[in-house]
Amino acid sequence: MYPKLEINIPKLKENLKAISTLLKKENLSLTMVTKAYCADEYIVSELSKTGLIDYLADSRVENLKNFQKINIPKILLRIPMISEVSDLIDYVDISFNSEYETIKKINEEAKKKDKVHRIVIMVDLGDLREGFFEEKDLFENIEKIKKLENINIIGLATNLTCYGAVLPSEENLSKLVSIAEKLKLEYKLNIQMISGGNSSSLFLINQGKLPKNINNLRIGEAILLGRETAYGSKIDGTYDDAFKLICEIVENKKKVSVPIGEQGMDAFGNKPVFVDKGFMQRAILGIGRQDVAIDSMYPVDELIEIIGASSDHTIVDITNSQKKYVVGDKIEFKLGYSGIMSASTSKYVKKQYLD
Repeated sequence: MYPKLEINIPKLKENLKAISTLLKKENLSLTMVTKAYCADEYIVSELSKTGLIDYLADSRVENLKNFQKINIPKILLRIPMISEVSDLIDYVDISFNSEYETIKKINEEAKKKDKVHRIVIMVDLGDLREGFFEEKDLFENIEKIKKLENINIIGLATNLTCYGAVLPSEENLSKLVSIAEKLKLEYKLNIQMISGGNSSSLFLINQGKLPKNINNLRIGEAILLGRETAYGSKIDGTYDDAFKLICEIVENKKKVSVPIGEQGMDAFGNKPVFVDKGFMQRAILGIGRQDVAIDSMYPVDELIEIIGASSDHTIVDITNSQKKYVVGDKIEFKLGYSGIMSASTSKYVKKQYLD
């Protein structure tokens, strides 16, 4: 059945091995982030068997529920919603937090269930997503959180590049380390984890600029695509095609390249611009924007060009391809991060695992 997402497990294991080797040389623990492929149980199970993962992390409690048979600590990355606190206590070992009122609710629920819940406090170093921004505000809240009997503060973390595209640096991550040291001294906290960001922090390792006391990174995209995400550089010993999207041709006709008639808006409220290339051989694929992020698809046949898409059709120019395609033939695509994420989430895209 097509469209089909082909997932190469051996290539993912090689990517994981390369990343793990890089981190272990610097005494960093590896938190594997599972959200991009919708926490697919088979992928997580197979990668967990390698023994290279220290923590499993996702942004959704629903996904972490599925990993209860895997004996690896589970982290909720996204700031918890108060409405999900009950499930949080049942299915999550560690959560990342930045709101005292939420932490207070977590404490209440943990007390009811006779548990102590571990939390990591988020610090905003300038990317302006989640986390305490002012040090004074952070310390005042730590004072209150420390009094909650069923909460155990085990670390600090920061997130960079995801919202404001601010790059991790020796300077901003040293600030995180400095805050952790102050908390240890002033509040006698047992800070076990100082998590210095995600795949975008990997380039600092190669430059020798990752502050020494950073002891954890949260890695998703680098395992999937074999690259750090600050500059997109490939990591030695990795693959960029562990995920492939295979689509079927439903129409194959020669047509002009510019629509005929007065133009209004397309199905998504945009007014597209077309380049006149004369007649072209155009193939329509049985996949569309409802299924995948079209701008994150890259034809394996580099002589093919994606020229547009609607909700359930994608149009490609196959004029210059050396292969003579016919209706029913398949066209393969590599995927970027958003392509993997969207295709993994769509119920219309079938999955096939290569072992």
